[in-house]
Amino acid sequence: MIYCVIPRELADELYDKMVDYYRDNPNVTVIVDRREGADRRKESEPRLEDVEKRTTRDRRRAHPGTFPDVDQPPE
Repeated sequence: MIYCVIPRELADELYDKMVDYYRDNPNVTVIVDRREGADRRKESEPRLEDVEKRTTRDRRRAHPGTFPDVDQPPE
């Protein structure tokens, strides 16, 4: 199911147009956003996903070795 969410401020202007546009697609439902108030997710404790983010490490290691001897170029 796919939802086409229309902001409340634009509902009068867009709702009928979008219902008509998606009329032939049974997988799309047009709805008007009715949420009110502040976004509560920002006021609460941090989510576990945010606290325990994976860290990317550089796993490459320096390989000790020697370089071949190089003769100095003639002047």
